[in-house]
Amino acid sequence: MKKTYLGEFEELVLTLVGVLGDEAYGNAIVKEIKAQFNRTANLSAVHITLYRLEDKGYVKSQMGGVTATRGGRRKRYFKITNAGLSLLHEMQAQRQKLWKLLAKVNLDAI
Repeated sequence: MKKTYLGEFEELVLTLVGVLGDEAYGNAIVKEIKAQFNRTANLSAVHITLYRLEDKGYVKSQMGGVTATRGGRRKRYFKITNAGLSLLHEMQAQRQKLWKLLAKVNLDAI
């Protein structure tokens, strides 16, 4: 199987899908990006990223029920897959390895 790498925004969105659990949908992810990182994210960019992650098999989606507060529209909820969680753990391990190497560098000499 071909190795897939994620961009920074894909990793962020995938991680938030895992964090939000049953409440992972587009607007919730946008709000969480703002709350956790004081960073704005475009809802369309989040949706495109979610669909790309779904195509890669890292998330799966399902439609929620109709609600009056949304004018009868349904929300699409996302859930992280085992493959997505495994990839995040692998990426975390790779970053920790790099941070350990950085700790060995004498930063005062730079």
